[in-house]
Amino acid sequence: MPNNKSSGGKEGKEGKESRLIRAAGAVAWRPGADGAEPEVLLVHRKKYDDWSLPKGKTEPGEPLPVTAVREVFEEGGARLVLGRRLTSVRYQAGGRPKRVHYWAARVSGVDAGAVPNSEVDQVAWLPATRARERASYEHDVRVLDDFTSQRADTVPLILLRHARAVPRPEWDGDDTGRPLDSSGRAEAKALAPLLTCFAPVAQVICSVAVRCLDTVRPYADLTGAQVRAERALHVQSPGTEPADSAAVIAGAVRSGEPTVCCAHRENLPALQAAAIGALGAPETALPEEWGDTLPTSGFWVLHVAPSSPAPGVAAAPVPSPDDPQPSRWRRWFRAVRPDRALGPALVAADRYDLSDA
Repeated sequence: MPNNKSSGGKEGKEGKESRLIRAAGAVAWRPGADGAEPEVLLVHRKKYDDWSLPKGKTEPGEPLPVTAVREVFEEGGARLVLGRRLTSVRYQAGGRPKRVHYWAARVSGVDAGAVPNSEVDQVAWLPATRARERASYEHDVRVLDDFTSQRADTVPLILLRHARAVPRPEWDGDDTGRPLDSSGRAEAKALAPLLTCFAPVAQVICSVAVRCLDTVRPYADLTGAQVRAERALHVQSPGTEPADSAAVIAGAVRSGEPTVCCAHRENLPALQAAAIGALGAPETALPEEWGDTLPTSGFWVLHVAPSSPAPGVAAAPVPSPDDPQPSRWRRWFRAVRPDRALGPALVAADRYDLSDA
């Protein structure tokens, strides 16, 4: 007898997901005057007469981080550099379920002429505590509380797996010269604007393998970055030791600069371990997905505080109260004590790949 209940459940789930409105926004922040708490952006929508965090719906095929950057600029005129991922919220909009993803986002510039527009007639830059009082919706208050729970002034260290390459059995030459296939070239092109959401300016460190160089080239062309090819990051380079690649990552951490590092499936776990070792993060502070193999063009963004208070107890992930299902982009952090300063420290780690567009 056919299992109609199971089949119907699957169709029901697929139908529900197809009706889901996907949106993204940010807690856009800038430093407060004289070391005061950060100011964050709220927008006033004349149609609803409300004050809310800027956000908007995704366009077809658009990665959520790109949506967040675009929508906050369109609504509030703020140019963003995304930081750690914040809690997402769910609610009903026009009879359909809606999920909004948020990021902490440093403001790199403001276009005062962007407001008013068709959606927003006023903006307000308020200290985070006052923004919490002004916000019209409880779900925005929860996002602001998440924002203030951890440091916002972080620097990204991006560990990237190269895009899809021509399979080894189909390549007769030296492995270093194995190129991207047509899908990989499309992935590399799509990665460029996505990576700029987190690192509009960065040092780019890359394996000498052609497939890695070709993965970061569109990003480097877009941002004007110079690519530094490192033989220590190639999995088959003779005469190199694991310590050599670890030293490359440790140097990137010490530099305090935004960094994009592109390498291979085989050695990315070692690079991840090197980054965590340089940051002094305990294993209990890492996500359960940390050990999973990244897909081609997948990457981790490690949000690094250039100087940090002393470490305290490792904290658990903070799930959204409106999102009972586990997210593949879970947010993890470690609790800190404010009694003394240390060197660079991990604040959060977020995982991304192009299939999430």
